Amino acid sequence: KFSYSYKKKKKELEQGIKISAIFPVSAKKLYDSWLNSKTHSDFTGSKAHIDSRNGSHFSAWNGYITGTNLILQPYGRIVQNWRTTEFPEGAPDSKVEILFEKHNSGTKLTIIHSHIPSGDEKKYEKGWKEYYIKPMKQYFQKTKAPAKVK
Repeated sequence: KFSYSYKKKKKELEQGIKISAIFPVSAKKLYDSWLNSKTHSDFTGSKAHIDSRNGSHFSAWNGYITGTNLILQPYGRIVQNWRTTEFPEGAPDSKVEILFEKHNSGTKLTIIHSHIPSGDEKKYEKGWKEYYIKPMKQYFQKTKAPAKVK
């Protein structure tokens, strides 16, 4: 099964989006995979450089996405400053919060992306679904068996 939810709350998500999906793996595996360059590249299908240190810089999609890991709470939460090469010059970084919650059939991943440049919410909502959620679903369906991530 493949599930999404989309909610926008003006106070909480000024110029932002919230997307959730269920994955058939543990929160540990999903969290570790997100913060590992090889598996992040594998599940998106594009080059990524990322690690599991607070304050470390990351890039994904061959440098299209860049940012900094601000808060890393193992297996529960990742908070990042986040931007793409399409952000207007001088625009502040947006903020991405990724939550990992235990679910009956695995882990519920929730992406809260706020402070997006005005008018670009739909574009980034589509991007998260097409370039992250969909390929991650395919990747984790194939790799249900426990795998070590270093």
